Amino acid sequence: MIHLDALVAHFKGQKIGRFTDQVPALLADTLRKKHGDSPRWEHALLDLPAFTNLEVDLNNGVILKGDTDETALHDALKRLMPWRKGPFQFSETLVDTEWRSDFKWDRVSEHLDLANKNILDVGCGNSYYGYRMLGKGAKSVIGVDPNWLFLYQYLSVRQYLPQAPIWQLPMTLEEMPEELECFDMTFSMGVFYHRRSPIDHLYQLKGTLKPGGELVLETIVIDGDKDTVLMPDDRYAQMRNVWYLPSVAALKLWLERVGFVDVRCVDLSKTSIDEQRTTKWMDYLSLPDFLDPEDDNKTIEGHPAPIRAVMLARKPC
Repeated sequence: MIHLDALVAHFKGQKIGRFTDQVPALLADTLRKKHGDSPRWEHALLDLPAFTNLEVDLNNGVILKGDTDETALHDALKRLMPWRKGPFQFSETLVDTEWRSDFKWDRVSEHLDLANKNILDVGCGNSYYGYRMLGKGAKSVIGVDPNWLFLYQYLSVRQYLPQAPIWQLPMTLEEMPEELECFDMTFSMGVFYHRRSPIDHLYQLKGTLKPGGELVLETIVIDGDKDTVLMPDDRYAQMRNVWYLPSVAALKLWLERVGFVDVRCVDLSKTSIDEQRTTKWMDYLSLPDFLDPEDDNKTIEGHPAPIRAVMLARKPC
């Protein structure tokens, strides 16, 4: 299902092979147990119709164009709801996801050189960003995320691009071997504030990188100096699993204390209700429901509304 044989073969003899050779054993129990909804999602994948005259554009989005059974395509993709990261264009079907992840990608990618890089994407979601990384010239992308629905959404694209050097693994960063030092670049986007131990997360990210490798860290931040950190007492924007929201200055200090160099913030953006909202493909509550109805600079709990920073940092050579 997730092409582990191809993954192992692709990286055989390379430094990343130290990791990929271990993946079948690392995932053996997980793949045996699967998820309770796996049969339903697998049937959705099986019902995806074939394309003829397929044209692929991963530079301007994740766009698959061609001749196909439009009704069967739309119905199968609907069975993989809710779709959170995207959007994806499958022929005439636009999967209009909760997040306009292309907004974030445009803010991030202009600062990066991905050409011929082997990339790790931590908390990759459905690999929307991974496909965009390939469009920007990445040599390979390995994404890790424990969410099974996201895995099947990734596979809905992957089955039309069987030779693409991208793999998504249902595991967490913490389940990977330590100190791999084999990736040219590691992304952690929208993950940091969910970590109970943010400093450990930074050390783990650093351990994935080759000497001289680059970290791309995107997270929610607040205003303040290097001593300013918000730890919500209960929820933040209705999320229970938000732990630490540092200022940019504090986050820069943490990255430097862990041992990164050339640490810099390249983008700071308030999350808008145009970027995160309810759609026909994700029909649950979303950001407009999580902000103070009388002041969109605050969450419904009274915390500062989400501002996201993109931090770049390098592992010393």
